[in-house]
Amino acid sequence: MRIHVRLSPSSTVDRIEGWGRDEEGRAVLLVRVRARPVEGEANAALEALLAKALGLPKRSVVVARGGRSRTKAVEADGVTTEMLAERLGRADAV
Repeated sequence: MRIHVRLSPSSTVDRIEGWGRDEEGRAVLLVRVRARPVEGEANAALEALLAKALGLPKRSVVVARGGRSRTKAVEADGVTTEMLAERLGRADAV
């Protein structure tokens, strides 16, 4: 499953804040990580945080697009729409 994420690096905490909308009106998961946006550190922290929240192994969550952008597309293998809603809330509720 592809999850669109708006990442805020260099935060004071690692936290999934919930769902929001991007400029195009698309649902995006709002995520903050302490890691800096240097040499893929923030992307790796994002992958680890999402894997933990979804109950998946780290290798199952990968930043597929937007490696250098704040808005990213993350592929999460083995995730269903129901599982996503149960663990991270409903994207269509925003």
